[in-house]
Amino acid sequence: MYSDIAVSVTGVGKCYLVYDRPQDRLKQALFGTLARLLGRPVPRYFREFWALRDVGFSIRRGETVGIIGRNGAGKSTLLEIICGTLAPTTGVVETHGRVAALLELGSGFNPEFTGRENIRLNASILGLSDGEIEERLPAIMEFAGLGDFIDQPVKTYSSGMAVRLAFAVMAHIDADILIIDEALAVGDAFFVQKCMRFLHEFTERGTLLFISHDTSAVVALCDRAIWLEKGEVIHDGEPKEVSDAYLAKIYESIGSGSGSAAAQPPTDAEEADGASVAAHAETEATIPASATSFGAGGASVRSVRLLDQNGIALLAIEGGERVTLAITAALDLALQNPIIGFVIRDRMGQKLFSDNTFLSFGNGMIPAGPGTLLQANFEFDMPYLLAGDYSVSATVADGTQQSHVMHHWVNDALVFKSLQPHGHRGMVGLTSMVMTIERL
Repeated sequence: MYSDIAVSVTGVGKCYLVYDRPQDRLKQALFGTLARLLGRPVPRYFREFWALRDVGFSIRRGETVGIIGRNGAGKSTLLEIICGTLAPTTGVVETHGRVAALLELGSGFNPEFTGRENIRLNASILGLSDGEIEERLPAIMEFAGLGDFIDQPVKTYSSGMAVRLAFAVMAHIDADILIIDEALAVGDAFFVQKCMRFLHEFTERGTLLFISHDTSAVVALCDRAIWLEKGEVIHDGEPKEVSDAYLAKIYESIGSGSGSAAAQPPTDAEEADGASVAAHAETEATIPASATSFGAGGASVRSVRLLDQNGIALLAIEGGERVTLAITAALDLALQNPIIGFVIRDRMGQKLFSDNTFLSFGNGMIPAGPGTLLQANFEFDMPYLLAGDYSVSATVADGTQQSHVMHHWVNDALVFKSLQPHGHRGMVGLTSMVMTIERL
């Protein structure tokens, strides 16, 4: 019977019994069994650890879902349960279609077998017939790109080579559902790009569920994101929204605080006819009321303006023009080494480029006291961007690039439009290039 649901997870929980000493495990087996036989209360020589607790969601056919969360959040445990390699303590998981998974490195491989032998073994486990395996073997070996190592024992492979072999098999079994843990993190750049091209193609016909700490990859690839924290679903929704909330929590946990400075209402802009829209720069706060923010609260971003060379605020760009991104921050506390920075993202939330004052000045910034108003000006040639809307997130922090307190991070503090009248150049086009052509 056809179902529009590819994966259904209902009330799933996974509990592990933790024994403080080896003898406690033996006591539990002996005295626990004896107590049950005598009809007495069963003693407990263990502690319960719930890796997952009451997790529930459904994934439709053709949907791409990213699972994010910190180490120990239960992400890998959840994927193992969905794959069927781990039994849940509570709840039910249902999958509809052939499932292929890339979880722990080397899982499903016999280290004594050669790569070629493991291809046959793995493909057979995943449901291919002997004829199908022989037919697809050349394509699998070509995708893996292991050369003569294909006939060497897998125990001699590096972690990257093992991933190549596992992904190559998974890519050729006509799976309906792909489940991927962060195994691709160990691959080389060329192979990872090949895998990402395959995944982009697969999302057009199949269901993809994967784990990533790279929120940009989740935003770029996924239709939906699920955030796990301590074994529970914290947020399930649009990738950019979930990723922003997750990053805010990460900054909060490393000491930047949980406060969120109040956003200021936007100023009115005067629209002009023609290919660009401009407004005179204002010194008052220009943060949209819809912008979300977080931070410790010792300083706040007051305005973010994109200016042309005459100091006129731009709401649209064409690409190639010289612009200044001006960010103003107000200090409520004394900062020893204030840092102001920005991130520019496309409408899907993908990070295009970023910078901050610490990268340029290092420890050259001077301390500033309460009540100080700082303005950082980033002057650069605007790259050619695809037509559409783009946003600027702005930050003010204190410390160094590696260790700092995030006092205020504002998502979507400024939104501008790219008109891109110069033709298609990809996601980001170069603004300065010397081009020649000659007959050789």
